[in-house]
Amino acid sequence: MGDNRSWDQLYIGGAWVDPTGPDRITVISPVTEEPFGSTPEATIADVDRAVAAARHAFDEGDWPHLDPLERGAALRRFADIYAAHLDEMAELITGEMGSPISFSKLGQAPAPWALIDMYANMAATFAWEEERAGMMGTAIVRHEPAGVVGAIAPWNVPQQTIISKLAPALLAGCCVVVKPSPETPLDALLMAQWVHEAGFPEGVVSVLPGGRQVGEHLVRHRSLDKVAFTGSTAAGREIGAICGGDLRRVSLELGGKSAAIVLDDADIGRTAQGLRFASFMNSGQACAAQTRVLAPQSRYDEVLDAMAAVADSLVVGDPSDDATEIGPMVTQRQQERVSGYIDIGRDEGATVVAGGPGTPDGIERGWYVRPTIFAGDNSMRIAQEEIFGPVIVVIPYADERDAIRIANDSDFGLGGSVWTGDKAHGLEVAKRIRTGTIGVNKYGPDLVGPFGGYKASGFGREYGVEGLVEFTEVKNLAP
Repeated sequence: MGDNRSWDQLYIGGAWVDPTGPDRITVISPVTEEPFGSTPEATIADVDRAVAAARHAFDEGDWPHLDPLERGAALRRFADIYAAHLDEMAELITGEMGSPISFSKLGQAPAPWALIDMYANMAATFAWEEERAGMMGTAIVRHEPAGVVGAIAPWNVPQQTIISKLAPALLAGCCVVVKPSPETPLDALLMAQWVHEAGFPEGVVSVLPGGRQVGEHLVRHRSLDKVAFTGSTAAGREIGAICGGDLRRVSLELGGKSAAIVLDDADIGRTAQGLRFASFMNSGQACAAQTRVLAPQSRYDEVLDAMAAVADSLVVGDPSDDATEIGPMVTQRQQERVSGYIDIGRDEGATVVAGGPGTPDGIERGWYVRPTIFAGDNSMRIAQEEIFGPVIVVIPYADERDAIRIANDSDFGLGGSVWTGDKAHGLEVAKRIRTGTIGVNKYGPDLVGPFGGYKASGFGREYGVEGLVEFTEVKNLAP
């Protein structure tokens, strides 16, 4: 175990154990560019230990066969422990990867707790068995646990993407090996401490910080029944190919390039303020951020000016300050990537109307970029490729049909929004957008509904009842 910033052991099979190798992961603060904390780095042998423990617990243990209410009670203990430490988790993630504390206190800690709470409650409400009358008698349709799960999470919302897999998988009766991102291993081991305190049985949960090699070994492990992954579309394609070759279950929550359609009757001021969060949440490091703003040609300049004003007014600075809206990028590599896209946009002929290249004024160190608004078109790379930073392109459209066409002209289909003075009409437009989540005059899907994407944004769903079903196998019993 350890403190929040320094850990000496890994959590394998429900116990704190020494790693089999000497290597450590050092977390560098994106604000100070100095060491913030460290953890052991798991090895291939550690993965094998964790998977073997999970396999034994699933095949020989009681966990998959407990009444769902008993598993729900274990999740309730976990939820109660988690609830008592929300500020601690929020502050740790802000220090670890630079998420503004205002966002951490909303999306980095309370939202994961809400998922645990929801699935604990779902133990009593989910239809674990259903009887159906048929032509040849009665069929009992039964949901059973999928088996041993490898859960791989990214760094941008590290707890949310872990818990969206871990909580429903545990409720379903699965045993889980969690592989957090090497950029954010600290919060994962803090969570493991709370899992331990909640008293899950031996073998049921492991948490292994590690890099690409550890993740690939986990994905390829033949003792896994399912892989649940959140991350880049490129990595998702590789994982999907591996799991497809082995005919193992896989769910993939991947990238996005979400469109916010501003209809001609929208209140531009309110729309721009709504997009202040929807486009720039978590410093733009969000897969569902509204990074393409589609504006009617007749009001294009008005929308462009409003978005530029938002970008110019965003508070950039120390993410631990409650007033900060834009913190640093998670790593220097990510800062360089986002800055590179700003250069690409200019080279393509897009016009910078706010922000642009360089470090924000007054920032002397840390991996910051300037919140940037481009005037451009949908064919540009800045409109088609996921940037994962505070860079928005405002795109004109001729009419509503054209807006729908442009919104759907993307390899991705994860999020989206429609902004209008007529909510009923906005809902009709939203139904025509090929995307997994979409809001009218807002963006921020409720956890009770499914989250996931169309097209290159992946397949499978998290959150809600659908997120639980992802970790079950469905059996047809004929009594």
